[in-house]
Parts: sequence; structure tokens; C-alpha cells
Amino acid sequence: MLKSFAGPFVATFFISMFVLIMQFLWRMIDELVGKGLEFSVIAEFLFDVSLTLVPMALPLAVLLSSIMTFGSLGENYELIALKSAGVSLYRIMKPLIVLIVLLTVGAFLFSNNVLPYANLKMQSLLYDIRRQKPEMSFKEGIFTNSLEGYSIKIDRINKETGMMYDMLIYNHKEGNGNCEVTKADSGMMISDVKNNKMKLILYNGHSYTDEGMKNTKARRTFPFRRIKFDVETVMIDLPGSELKRTDENAFRSASMMMNLKQLDDTIGSMRRFIVTKKSGDAKRLLTSNYRRSKNSNAQQDSVLIEESKEMYNNPDSLFQTFDPEERQRAISNALQYARDVKQRVQDDVHYYEGQELSVRKCQIEWHRKFTLSFACFIFFFIGAPLGAIIRKGGLGMPVVVSVLLFIIYYIISMMGERSAREAAISPAVGMWISAFILLPLGIVLTYKSVTDSEMMSTESYKMFFTKLLKRFKKK
Repeated sequence: MLKSFAGPFVATFFISMFVLIMQFLWRMIDELVGKGLEFSVIAEFLFDVSLTLVPMALPLAVLLSSIMTFGSLGENYELIALKSAGVSLYRIMKPLIVLIVLLTVGAFLFSNNVLPYANLKMQSLLYDIRRQKPEMSFKEGIFTNSLEGYSIKIDRINKETGMMYDMLIYNHKEGNGNCEVTKADSGMMISDVKNNKMKLILYNGHSYTDEGMKNTKARRTFPFRRIKFDVETVMIDLPGSELKRTDENAFRSASMMMNLKQLDDTIGSMRRFIVTKKSGDAKRLLTSNYRRSKNSNAQQDSVLIEESKEMYNNPDSLFQTFDPEERQRAISNALQYARDVKQRVQDDVHYYEGQELSVRKCQIEWHRKFTLSFACFIFFFIGAPLGAIIRKGGLGMPVVVSVLLFIIYYIISMMGERSAREAAISPAVGMWISAFILLPLGIVLTYKSVTDSEMMSTESYKMFFTKLLKRFKKK
């Protein structure tokens, strides 16, 4: 049984990995093309991506290989022979159950120890790739911003001689806007790879410079400058071809880059911080807005408060003693205080919502460590009985059924995770809902396969509908 299961499992695992990697590259193709990346960088990125996709490919491989294995045994009547010899299906599945338990434990260890490191490497490298400037390329009639600090448009390019015509160059290298513009009838570009520079030779043109945009003090004497030239040479620094790597410690605070212990510590510290901040904000709100004085820095006189508390029990009576100008001033001040409090409370609510979202993300990742590994266990008890019922091996019917079940599992998981992220349900329910739905399916399929049910047989369905039609005809 182990030998018959190992071959399909290895094959389906690598096929699943290949499909998932191709799907990822299809989504990220715009981020990778035209960056001048070295082969070692691309290979490192693909390796990190493949590690992050293992938790998704492993359950699919278990489901597909278990259906193929038991479907092939049923198709060749080996299961019937074993059952005729008195060997139950549980005993046939026993060595594979032990293997799946070990695989589930290994998947959990992988999710807890290897996956956070792989996510860290992949996310940091992807961030650096996105920051990498694209390779310099010019297209006719389109502004090109490949050179940092320059925006260049070329109307026509002679591909044989390399001569460029009707050039328009905006120089905003100093960050003061388009204060320097150069227009030339033609020009040539000569790259100096050794010094990482490009020599731009321009012919028959004008250069316009607004000195006032560079220096407001110079506006009195040099508001604008125009230079006509026959030949002008401009040296431009080329973007570095090597990928600049960012410190990976900047990404370690994300929930995907943590193991169980780190997630527990982070969740606990964030909850304590939220409770402390809420208490402090409530006290600050009361002390700064509930009782205001003309001088906010002055300490309130406790003797004065004690002597006057019986004099003005009714605030309306105190308000009636004011003249119209003082009443208007008091109303304006009260409205301004109320607006300030409302704005501060709204800002605090948004801040607390962000902090609660961070806590929920950590809780989702905490449960994900278990759900991804437990999915292997569930899919085996779905795939093995289903293969024994279908009794079809190979890559035909098993692939269709496996992909359909995996899509259902994936959709339920995504819906549960999104609901948990939006605080519609708890993170525990959101992450385990797919397992709660599919586990009864595995129990039912196992029971049906043990009792030799023909629930997947086309002949049984034909007989059922034939009897049903006969009853309708009689009526």
C-alpha cells in the first residue's frame, strides 16, 4: 500500500507545485519582466515562492493520490479480493493512516518553522524587485521615465544609425518640478557601462531654465534663461543593474513571518497595549474636556470648588446671569469643545480598529498553522473512500473530483478567512469552518465505502430514475 501510494503522491505533489507556481508567475509577470534581474535572483525568488506554496499543494496531492491509489485498486478488483479474504477497509488503510498522521505532523512543523522564514525571504525579495528600476528602453512618441530624474520623449528613432529625432527632455533631478527643459532636433546616446553613465549628445536645440523655480531669491535678476546650442553633451547616471537588498528585519513584524510562540507573544502584548491605551485615553478625555478652565495649565482651586458647588447646582441658572455676548461666547466655546472631542473620539476609534485588525491577523495566522496540516488528514479520509467507491484509477475521474473538492474547500476557507478578518465571525470559526464542513463528508464517505455503497455507480442512478419515471407514468 505504501509503495502504491508513494508514486502518485510524489507525482501529484510536483504537478500541483508546478501549476501553483505558474499561476503565481502569471499574476506577477508585470513585476518581473524588464527589470534586468540575474538568473540567481530569479532562481532564489522561485525557490522561496515554491516553499510558500507547499501548504496549499500538499493537501491537494494527498487528496488526488489517495483517490488514484484506491481507485486503481478498485478498478483492478484488488479491493474486492482483499475484502473477500476477510481484510477490512480499515486494515487496508492502516499503513497509509500512519503515514498521513506523520505527514500531518510534518506539515505542522513546516508551517510553524519553515513557512515564516520562507515568507520573510519571499516578501523582502519581492519588495526589492518591485523597487528595481526597469531596463532603459525608448519608444517613439512616448515619455520614458527609466532614467531617474529625467523624462524623455523621442518622436522618431532610426534603428540602423541609432540617431534620434525631435527630442524633448525634462530635467527634474533636483525635485523642483520641470524647471529645466531641453529641446533638440536630433541626438545620439552612448552608454558607458564601465562608469555606469550615459553620454547624451544633442544637436541644434534650445535649453530653457527657470531660475526662479530653483531659487526664489534669484527671481529678481534671473527669472528665465534660454540657451541656443549647436552641439551639447549631457552626462546622465544610469540606474544600477544590481538588485539592492533591503534589511529583512523590517518585515519581521508581519504576522506571516512569525511562528506560534511569536504570535502568542504578539497577541498578548497588543491586547495589553490596547487595554492600557483605552484606559489612558478615557482619563485624558475626561480631564481635558469634562472640566475646562480659561487657563488650561492652571490647577483648579479645591477650596473654590467646595465653596461654589452649592451656589450653581443648576447650570442654566448660571448661564442666565451672563450677558448676551458672554452667552454667545460660552455657546461657541462649548460647540468647539464638543467638535474637538468628537474628532478625537473618531480618531481613537479608527486607531483601535486598526489595532484590532492586527490582532485578528495574528490570530488567523495562528490557526492557519493547524488548519493547513489538518487539511491533509481530512483529504485523505475523503480521497481514500471516494477512490474505493469510484473505482477508477489514472488521471481522469480522480483529477476532476479532486479539483472540484479542493475548489470547494478553498472557497469556503477564503470566505471564512475574509469574514474573520472583517470581524463578522471569530478567527477560530473562520479558519476552521472548512474543516468542520468537510470532516462530516469524510466520515460519510468512509462509512459508505466500508458498507460497499454504490452511490457513485451510474447504473444505480439509472435504475433509480427508471423506477421514478414508472411511478409518474402510473399516476
